[in-house]
Amino acid sequence: MISPTPRAIFLMLLGVPLMLAIALMAPALWIVSAGWIVGVGALILLDAMIGASLRAYAAELDIPAVLYVGGSDALPLVLRFNEGPLPRRVQVQLETNEILEDIAVKGLRGWEGNERPYEFTLTPKRRGMAKLVRLWSRWQGPLGLVQKRHILELDRDIPVTPNIRWVKDEAIRLFSRDAAFGIKTQIERGDGSEFDALREFSSGMDRRAIDWKHSARHRNLLAKEFRTERNHNIVFAFDTGRLMSEPLGGVPKIDRAINAGLLLSYVSLRNGDRTMFYGFDSRPGLTTGFLSGPRGFPKAQGMAAGLEYSTQETNYTLALSTLASRLERRSLIIIFSDFVDTISAELMLENVKRLTDRHLVLFATFEDAALSGMVDAPPEETLDVTRAVIADGLLAERDVVFRRLQRMGVQIIETTPEAFGGALISRYLQIKQRDML
Repeated sequence: MISPTPRAIFLMLLGVPLMLAIALMAPALWIVSAGWIVGVGALILLDAMIGASLRAYAAELDIPAVLYVGGSDALPLVLRFNEGPLPRRVQVQLETNEILEDIAVKGLRGWEGNERPYEFTLTPKRRGMAKLVRLWSRWQGPLGLVQKRHILELDRDIPVTPNIRWVKDEAIRLFSRDAAFGIKTQIERGDGSEFDALREFSSGMDRRAIDWKHSARHRNLLAKEFRTERNHNIVFAFDTGRLMSEPLGGVPKIDRAINAGLLLSYVSLRNGDRTMFYGFDSRPGLTTGFLSGPRGFPKAQGMAAGLEYSTQETNYTLALSTLASRLERRSLIIIFSDFVDTISAELMLENVKRLTDRHLVLFATFEDAALSGMVDAPPEETLDVTRAVIADGLLAERDVVFRRLQRMGVQIIETTPEAFGGALISRYLQIKQRDML
């Protein structure tokens, strides 16, 4: 598409009052003003002819197969003119749907031969199906009188899933080759209550582990070596209601919880435990059933991506009672949820108490950075003091709820999003080593 630039339109319109003035003052010179308009039109035509051609232009995009919420991915772009002159500057804009953050118009200069590479940054706001609609390109002719516009229809859908890239990075760190001399050995041997083997007693070992009967038989001090029990049930219960769908640091809380849950799911599956994903808001939602072995992780990933955002209030009574009816043996239930005050948490406390009669419950939530910021901010006006007092009251009510949960025997994790995954794994390993299941 070729169109005149604002400069060309201004020059064209400048000839109209000039024609009227000459026609009134000197009718014989009206041809001069007409010549002005014709001359500007000729310059516009010349600019369109000598500038970079639309037919020689091509834009190539290397579109990723999948995007991860909470992260950013590069979208490589290559602009190319197969023949003819090159423009001094090309403006490009990528049109997307609401799943992705808006991408500003970018002006590109400098050519490598007849090509100009560039990378867009795609940042998903939430899970769903991101869509690349079209790519707009435009440039001006050498005289600045003509603007040429190229539209590349893309119509490409990209699924946005939980951030498995982060999970893989953390998993590699945990299960590196050096783990046999550190974390891995500690997880599998030396802790727990399941008998593994007998070994000769040496200085520094726990004397309570000495097996006196076998020591007498072999006439040598032998000690029992234990390992952590396997095949435990780990249930990830995700609250997908209104509070968990709110953004935290630009990413919905539920997505941050899913990322941490997937990381712990990978670790627990590698350790021989069974995992189950369960979603709920005003009613029970997604249920995966128990998965086992590392091969169950891809299914867990796919099912977790199906957890929907909700604007409804969470019904803890229906959700947790339904979950309890589906569990046939003692399990570790990790509840990812949030609350505002003691009133909104009352039903949650009542139903969590029923779960603790048979299961071990871990309540995982995020620190409320906004409230903490209001309390710690130096007051500059009266309104700041009011905010600080109200925020301090809400934080005190959160502490009341946490203390009540602790008295019920519930494990609690409240930390920042950055430390959430690590804190979750540390607590899981602590529970396993203490044989609390």
